[in-house]
Amino acid sequence: MLESIDIHCHIMPGVDDGSPDIDTSLQMLKIAEKNGITRVILTPHHKPMHHNVSPQHNVVYRDRLQKMADDNGINIKLYSGNEIYYSDETQADLENGRICSLADSDYVLVEFHPTNPYKAIHNALYQVQGAGFIPIVAHVERYSDVVSHPAYVDDLIDMGCLIQVNANSVMGKYGFGISHFTKKLIKNGLVHFVATDAHDTGRRAPELLECRKYVERKFGKGCADRLFYDNPMSVISNEII
Repeated sequence: MLESIDIHCHIMPGVDDGSPDIDTSLQMLKIAEKNGITRVILTPHHKPMHHNVSPQHNVVYRDRLQKMADDNGINIKLYSGNEIYYSDETQADLENGRICSLADSDYVLVEFHPTNPYKAIHNALYQVQGAGFIPIVAHVERYSDVVSHPAYVDDLIDMGCLIQVNANSVMGKYGFGISHFTKKLIKNGLVHFVATDAHDTGRRAPELLECRKYVERKFGKGCADRLFYDNPMSVISNEII
C-alpha cells in the first residue's frame, strides 16, 4: 500500500473539537492505518482565550496515545504539534515556547478565520517568520479572500510559506468550487501538503488513500509522493523543502 504521512489532524483525545476520548482516537488511528498512513503529527488547536494543551502536556498525551496504539497493534508513529489559530499573542507564544512546532521542527501549522483579509494573513505570517519559524498555511482553500484571488497563493509561497490543503476539499466533499480551486493549485505546483484535518471517524475521518490515488492518477506519481510523503517527511526530519 502507498505510504502516507498526515501532518494535520485532531486525533489527540479530549483536548479540542476532535476526538472526544481514547476509544475514538484508536478507531481513528485504525482508519488512518487502513489508508496507508504510517506517521501522524497530532495538531490540537491552539487558540486565544482557550484552555490549550501546554507543550509539556502535549508530549505526555502523545506518549500515552502512542502506548495505547502500540498495545492495540496499530503501526503508526505519533509526533507532537499544534494547529495555531493566529492571534496577537502568537509571535510571543512561539518565541517563549508555549506552542508546539510540528515534530519539534522549524515548521508550524497556522490557521486563520475564513473571512480574514489577505493583508492580515500576510502580515500574520510575516510575524510567525519573525519568531524564527517556517509557516505552513493550514487548509488555504478555506480563506475566502485567497480563493477569490488565487495569485495570493503565489505571493505566500514567494515570501517563504508552505501550503496545505485538505484531502476532503480535493475530493469535492465541500463543493465543486473548493475542489476546483485545490486541484488547480496542485496542478500549478502550489501545494506542499495534502492532509486529513481529521476530527472524527465519520465525515471527517483520517482518510488519505482515495485522494492520493486520485492525485497520482491525475498529476503523476512524483507529485503524489511529494504531497503525501516526501514533504511531510522533510518536516519530521526538519529539512528544507
